[in-house]
Amino acid sequence: MDNLTKRNPPDRSKINISEDFEVKYWLKALGVSRNELQRAVDKVGNSAAAVRKELGI
Repeated sequence: MDNLTKRNPPDRSKINISEDFEVKYWLKALGVSRNELQRAVDKVGNSAAAVRKELGI
């Protein structure tokens, strides 16, 4: 679970599929559906760069 007392910006190099607010951010940022995002993360891991490459973005 995220520590809400931390003031550091989120790590945008990784996609944390178990945190709803992060999923919402990535759905909007990548312009994909939740299923597309989940399939890409399942296939290539949680690296944002790898997911973007898998999605052709």
